[in-house]
Amino acid sequence: MEGEGNGLCQKITIGVCVLEKKVKCGSEAFSGPMLQILERLEAFGEFEIVHFGDKVILEDPIESWPICDCLIAFYSTGYPLEKAEAYAALRKPFLVNELEQQHLLHDRRKVYERLEMFGIPVPRYALVNREVSNQELDYFVEEEDFVEVHGNRFWKPFVEKPVHGDDHSIMIYYPSSAGGGMKELFRKVGNRSSEFHPDVRRVRRSGSYIYEEFMPTGGTDVKVYTVGPEYAHAEARKSPVVDGVVMRNLDGKEVRYPVLLTPIEKEMSREVCIAFRQAVCGFDLLRSEGRSYVCDVNGWSFVKNSHKYYDDAACVLRKMFLDAKAPYLSSTIPPILPWKVNEPAQPSEGLTRQGSGIIGTFGHSEELRCLIAVIRHGDRTPKQKVKLKVTEEKLLNLMLKYNGGRPRAETKLKTAVQLQDLLDATRTLVPRTRSDRDNDNDAEEIEHAEKLRQVKAVLEEGGHFSGIYRKVQLKPLKWIRVAKDNGEGEEEKPIEALMVLKYGGVLTHAGRKQAEELGRYFRNNMYPGEGTGLLRLHSTYRHDLKIYSSDEGRVQVSAAAFAKGLLDLEGQLTPILVSLVSKDSSMLDGLENASAEIEKAKARLNEIITSGTRSVDSNSLPDHPWMVDGAGVPANASELLPKLVELTKRVTEQVKLLAKVEDEELAEASSSDAITPYDQAKALGKTNIDVDRIAAGLPCGSEGFLLMLARWRKLERDLYNERKERFDIKQIPDVYDSCKYDLLHNAHLNIKGLSELFKVAQVLADGVIPNEYGINPKQKLKIGSKIARRLLGKILIDLRNTREEARGVAELKSSQEANLANLYNRKDDIDSRSKSHSTLDHARKCSYNSDKSKDQDDDEDKETKYRLDPKYANVKTPDRHVRTRLYFTSESHIHSLMNVLRYCNLDESLQGEPSLVCDSALERLHNTNELDYMSYIVLRLFENTEVALEDPKRFRIELTFSRGADLSPLEANDSEAVSLHQEHTLPIMGPERLQEVGSCLTLEMMEKMIRQFAMPAEDFPPPTIPQGFTGYFSKSASVLERLVNLWPFHKHSNSHR
Repeated sequence: MEGEGNGLCQKITIGVCVLEKKVKCGSEAFSGPMLQILERLEAFGEFEIVHFGDKVILEDPIESWPICDCLIAFYSTGYPLEKAEAYAALRKPFLVNELEQQHLLHDRRKVYERLEMFGIPVPRYALVNREVSNQELDYFVEEEDFVEVHGNRFWKPFVEKPVHGDDHSIMIYYPSSAGGGMKELFRKVGNRSSEFHPDVRRVRRSGSYIYEEFMPTGGTDVKVYTVGPEYAHAEARKSPVVDGVVMRNLDGKEVRYPVLLTPIEKEMSREVCIAFRQAVCGFDLLRSEGRSYVCDVNGWSFVKNSHKYYDDAACVLRKMFLDAKAPYLSSTIPPILPWKVNEPAQPSEGLTRQGSGIIGTFGHSEELRCLIAVIRHGDRTPKQKVKLKVTEEKLLNLMLKYNGGRPRAETKLKTAVQLQDLLDATRTLVPRTRSDRDNDNDAEEIEHAEKLRQVKAVLEEGGHFSGIYRKVQLKPLKWIRVAKDNGEGEEEKPIEALMVLKYGGVLTHAGRKQAEELGRYFRNNMYPGEGTGLLRLHSTYRHDLKIYSSDEGRVQVSAAAFAKGLLDLEGQLTPILVSLVSKDSSMLDGLENASAEIEKAKARLNEIITSGTRSVDSNSLPDHPWMVDGAGVPANASELLPKLVELTKRVTEQVKLLAKVEDEELAEASSSDAITPYDQAKALGKTNIDVDRIAAGLPCGSEGFLLMLARWRKLERDLYNERKERFDIKQIPDVYDSCKYDLLHNAHLNIKGLSELFKVAQVLADGVIPNEYGINPKQKLKIGSKIARRLLGKILIDLRNTREEARGVAELKSSQEANLANLYNRKDDIDSRSKSHSTLDHARKCSYNSDKSKDQDDDEDKETKYRLDPKYANVKTPDRHVRTRLYFTSESHIHSLMNVLRYCNLDESLQGEPSLVCDSALERLHNTNELDYMSYIVLRLFENTEVALEDPKRFRIELTFSRGADLSPLEANDSEAVSLHQEHTLPIMGPERLQEVGSCLTLEMMEKMIRQFAMPAEDFPPPTIPQGFTGYFSKSASVLERLVNLWPFHKHSNSHR
């Protein structure tokens, strides 16, 4: 092509050789991204756009196709790729995306191979290649919770992808410990992009598949769009893995938000472009545990509904075409883009802040920076335990089967296969008929048969197995030496073992409903909003969310249900649990560190209850009733104990009558009768009562009358030892727990005496439960600091990290404003030529490929993490960033944390300091009956942006707590509670202040008061800190200005010197 001066003798022809469906967007032809970009290219006046059209592409020979200088061509369904390759070989146009390499994109195996060849990180994966459907392969093994390919094991959850790139049916298989099941991902159909199948546990065998490790991404996916190797635009969307519901805006478009790429991700984008020789390319990025991985490459892709992106893409493509076909021309970007000449200037959007919606408003200069909540699990079934000594050979052999044949080794049975084996063995051992209790049969033999029957009933309960709720331990007790089977010497053989079956403690439908509702409450009330509040923050990567749970199944499921409400998710809880909840048992489980002190407290409590003696702390004031040993224990506790025992016996007799009919029916049934299948994954998301069971007069949930009787009989037996004439006050909370459960869930059974028993048990439990964690404030502080030490340390780390990050953002913004002011001041003194020269100098200094690239831009890039890109986002307050840490745990940790917060000033090193909790709140806490299900403690950190960075008052802490669902199931004066009681649930009490209105608890003071009770940061294991939430925002310079630093746009500006 010939040129004259700085102009073109003729326009560069750009051929668009794609199917029409890829250029137009339904009836709105001009809304398609392709047309938006092509129109902008035409507006430069340097290009002529030629559309080939479907008829030419599909029917005409390539010799008659239009001749062009540059060719845009890419594969889609029905596209003749080989024909386009032949045309390119004939005419040799400049190709935006090379055609031969597009064949690779149809085979995921080749895609991964190519990515690895170029050193681009991909998830850990393995290939299973089948020549025919259902072909058996000796290198492929599938077990209940993993698959193994060539010895490479993938534990569930794992991902299964068809090798064919056009097959979008991708499966995720979940572990039995989380309820099992499979989620199928597919291309969007209406508002759905995935579907959960709780019954599917086995992988497909109909073809060839890639198996890869599941990468937890916090429920957000990132799609990257490149335009050449030096430009990449990234958008975040809600991951289909979570609930499969597509978030759409008012126009019906999927909601996506632009995010910033890290320097490593920018290099990955460049490498993807080069590896596949596709200048315009889309690929999927997984951000997991501080690292990024490419999991799919799509080829030609454009961003939808982003005019800023269309501008950038047109400018980058223009340079690409000019460099290829008119390199003598300057590709400098005009000061005003041609299509913007007649556009009016847009006013800048002001920064808007709203006050908090839960406690009243805070100053307009304050921003919420961090929310930390420690939350107790939801309503559960009573926890149970069965212990029995077993000598049956079937059970002893089962123990050896699962402990590797070691006669002295303990065995734990948790998986479905293990529990099914135990059930099969137990069914053959349970007597078909009950012994007559009036005859002379050995009492121990009768008790043993009853316990075996109870084990069988527990294992059959609901017909499902899941280690998340049930576990069995078999511990060898006695051994003998026997001759080996081969006759060579002797070996040990167990002849007796202790079986311990733990069950119950299952989150009820009410517990799931409570957790989900509380999540919604947090979403709508805890976050000062922008209309859409938390959801908008989370979707735009401005919300750094981490959810932690203890190891208990009820706690994990509570966390998942809460996340469902918090993030407005839909569908089953298993995918949410696996995707968003992290287990940390060392921080949220266990009382081992304080077990000795707890036993001392219980011993003293027993003395107080049985004798009625108390003492007052010598340093306490007389008007502080909580300073007394055993505060809250009723004065007549010793008189209430015999009444508690008598009423418990009466209730047990009532349940015994209810169980008699079920007992007789089971005795008549065949031991081999199949139980009705029931899948735990289906139960996980249930939030309503089982109407059919209630109507049939059966207990709520899956507990039968026999297990209900076993529960009450054990309470009766353990509460009072008639032979020793001794009460066990440790059973009081369990009696209260069972009473409350049956009043709430089994009121339809009309058990006589239950209400009266509940009233007595509640009075005693209100005194016993808080005092189990310390009999007086100093002991509560000592025990609390031991139980919650690690949690307190993590909370301090969260708060400090937030403060440092907020300071960094403030310093960076201040620097940017100063730099921008300097830029505008210089602008009036520099003419356009010297400006161009200066820009070129700066471009050379900041060149991406320069070995001397040590300028401020690079330093900032290194600190840029997973954030919203404010240049593209149509959102208010793009600088706003909120850290949320949710810790789901049990009653012990809630009490322990609260005790440290309110009594930390009693430590000798803090004498004279006031409590973190004000006097009125201390009084309320003393009068609080219980920190019940879904009780919580919330710490919110606010930053006052009008206060100097070094001023301690810049960061203040707000403390609130909720008693949870602590209303009595007998409550008759609360209309809401009565209505909810009919649904077997109770309302969660709202948050209450722990500080006086107008007070200011600085973060500095908070650290001082609890530092000595918290695990030091250096004692924590080195964490893998996610890259996404440790850095600062990038400079506000436009993407095109950054491109100037990357490419030598001004290579011909020397002529102006």
